[in-house]
Order: sequence, then structure tokens, then C-alpha cells
Amino acid sequence: MIEQILPATVKAYDTFDDPPGTVLFPEEEQLIKRAVEKRRREFTTARLCARKAMEGLGVAPVPVLSGLRGEPLWPLGVIGSITHCAGYRAAALAQGAGTIGIDGEPNEPLADGVVEAISLPQEREMLRRLAAGHPAVCWDRLLFSAKESVYKAWFPLAKRWLDFQDARISVDPVRHTFTAHLLILGPRWQGRRLGGFTGRWMTGNGLIVTAIAVVTPQPAAIHDREAQ
Repeated sequence: MIEQILPATVKAYDTFDDPPGTVLFPEEEQLIKRAVEKRRREFTTARLCARKAMEGLGVAPVPVLSGLRGEPLWPLGVIGSITHCAGYRAAALAQGAGTIGIDGEPNEPLADGVVEAISLPQEREMLRRLAAGHPAVCWDRLLFSAKESVYKAWFPLAKRWLDFQDARISVDPVRHTFTAHLLILGPRWQGRRLGGFTGRWMTGNGLIVTAIAVVTPQPAAIHDREAQ
């Protein structure tokens, strides 16, 4: 599903259930040895998705451990992102420099009070307009998902926290895209200051998924593609 909103350079794998028999690396088992069953299922299937995406890249499977903020730690030369929610798990990976952020959510309204906590006044006005014109999408949930994808894309580049109010989201309901305008000073990347991200979104199977992919292929990968 999510591969539909990612560029061809990104390999993704997703699933709507938890396949039995998935085996973790011992190092990964250590991370969830005290986890409740729900967390164990999410973690295990997300690592399965990551392994399948690695396979698509031609990368040997390795343990996917967690950083200080819980972010997945990828092999050298690989960037990626993981998401999981009720009924959905996914991973998206690419070789090269840059960043990827993906998120999946149920296409259901947020709980009372959440949208006020995660949004800016301009965004709430946007949500009202979107809901009036396109009622089939739970736009508050899409806003939340987009901000989750923004954070996941931001953190590998900035290595610091990004609050919900630190980025303003604009959603295009026709093109199925969104833009994130950073409201705080971003890190320098590729010789200039990062000012925001663009991403894509889609709905289906009762879900909302969002994705950001900023990928600069490695020189070797560019050479291989030109030789084909």
C-alpha cells in the first residue's frame, strides 16, 4: 500500500496482520524482553517489514536496534522509517543520504482534545475547510499522521526533538500531497538550511498513510543504474 506514495528509489514492505513464526535477532529480543504482547507483535512484525525492505535493496538482513528516542538504527548507507498501528505495519528503506518518514493511522477521528494539542490555529481552520469539502477523510487524523512523518524525517537530520507546533502543515486534498513549513531553525543539509518537507498521503483499507522521502543516491548506486 505505502509504496504507492514513495519514489521508486525507496523499497517498502507492509502488512495488515502479524504473520506467525517471525524470528527476531537476539539483540532485538533484548529490546522487548519485558514488553506486553501488543508491543511485542508490533515490534516483531515491523522488523519483518524492515527485513523484507532490506531484501528489496539487496542488503543483508541485520538487527534493527533502537536509538535514544526509539528511532530505528539502520545499517551504514541505509536510511528508513517504520510505522505500526492497529491492523497495519510497514517499513520503507533506501540506500543513500537523506531521510525517510512514514506513518500509518486508522482513518478515524482523533480523541477529544487531541487536535487542539497537536495543531496550530491556521491548521484547525484548514481542517474545517477540508472536512466541509471532503468528508470521507478524517482530516484531523491525517494532520496527526503528517506531523508524525515530519518528525521521523526531521530527527535523523537534526538529532533533536520537534514539537507538534514546530511545523505548520498544508494539505492538498486533490493532489494528495502535504507541505510542512518548519517554524524553528532547521539543520543544514546539502549546503543550505532545511526549511521544511513535502510529502504524499493516501487512504485505503480503513487507513491513512503519509510519507516523506528525501533521498540522494550513493555514487555507486548512480553508477550501477547508468550501467544497466
